[in-house]
Amino acid sequence: MSGGSGLRVIVVGAGLAGLACASDLVAAGAMVRVLEAGDGVGGRMRTDRQAGFLLDRGFQVFNTSYPQVRRRIDLRALQLRPLTPGLLLHTSEGRVRFTDPTREPRQARDVLAGRLAGPRDLVALTTLCARDMLGPARRIRHRPDRSTLVALSRAGISGDLIERLFRPFLAGVFLEDELETSSRFFHLVWRSMLRGSLCLPRHGIQAVPEQLAAALPPGTIRLQTAVSALTSEGVVLADGSERPADAVVVATGAEAAAALLPGLNVPATRTVTTLYHAAPTPPLAEPVLLVDTEREVLHTSVLSEVTPGYASDSRALVSTSVLGGGHAGLEAAVRGRLGVLYQTDTSGWEHLSTCTVEGALPAMLPPWPLTRGSRAGPGRYVCGDHRATGSVQGALASGTRAAREVLGAGFAQLSSAA
Repeated sequence: MSGGSGLRVIVVGAGLAGLACASDLVAAGAMVRVLEAGDGVGGRMRTDRQAGFLLDRGFQVFNTSYPQVRRRIDLRALQLRPLTPGLLLHTSEGRVRFTDPTREPRQARDVLAGRLAGPRDLVALTTLCARDMLGPARRIRHRPDRSTLVALSRAGISGDLIERLFRPFLAGVFLEDELETSSRFFHLVWRSMLRGSLCLPRHGIQAVPEQLAAALPPGTIRLQTAVSALTSEGVVLADGSERPADAVVVATGAEAAAALLPGLNVPATRTVTTLYHAAPTPPLAEPVLLVDTEREVLHTSVLSEVTPGYASDSRALVSTSVLGGGHAGLEAAVRGRLGVLYQTDTSGWEHLSTCTVEGALPAMLPPWPLTRGSRAGPGRYVCGDHRATGSVQGALASGTRAAREVLGAGFAQLSSAA
């Protein structure tokens, strides 16, 4: 990109979208300041350290196949550790493993033996996976957008397999269990899972935004600097002081963006709650996602089996997520369900933390635009996953688009002034 020399830009928010936007603006020669209200970068992608454990704020995994990830992130530096490809499904008849036979042929016996689905479903599932994995992404983007439920049915997936596999698994991906999310987004997510690996960084998920932040010039980011309003000249901080700028990019969550940009059309959002427990020994000695097909919880996993650094003592770190916010009695109910899922006594487990993430994802109902313009008015721009798709890819891509549009407008403005 070019045309940013001399352009003063304030980016409000140091999440992935804001960091990507700032990176491209700096690369183009703009003078950039990132103002972050919190005490660290990452937005919703944060990690806390507690009693020797790394606790990500909500269950998070890192997908290596996203185009923006491959463009921006040094994957080797993150020291990624993968989850087992596929899933373990807890059913009333016992556990069933779903995996890609081309990746893990020795673990595909449940699929190949028909324990998961019959021959017709296997053909439909294979066809669905082949089209999403091997076809160009642009073909997915240009398909008619329906609900995921309709798309699966039209792909020939039976109601039984939808209830047994797709509804419980995708509830944890979309944070809704009606399969009402955009089918285009579903196909793109499914494609990314087939083509990449789901991993965790050695030092927690916050290592991803920290890497982006470290690449910016020193002093670019100012933490604990809340913006209370936007003005025609720049922004007003919470302490009443003003900061001038030629352009302001609001790179916050949907609700905060709407507060700074009155009239901005923002989607409804989904909420998820994740509970962390310390177990004396690993209840499952495998780095795999265990999905509850009865949907009393979304899923659970032993994070210390994925990345041992998530637990510094001899105990195991167990993460479990449920839809919605926390409430009285939630921990006891989840602990009881974990006893069933892991087939073990959980009474001696220590409850470490409960993390509720409001606005964790936008509600991506069809027809959902996979990208939206960032301009919200003269010198005003907005980016974030709520302007694209609820994913790391969506956040980074939205920040990329915002930088491009800021630079385009800024170049025209500077040329006119000259």
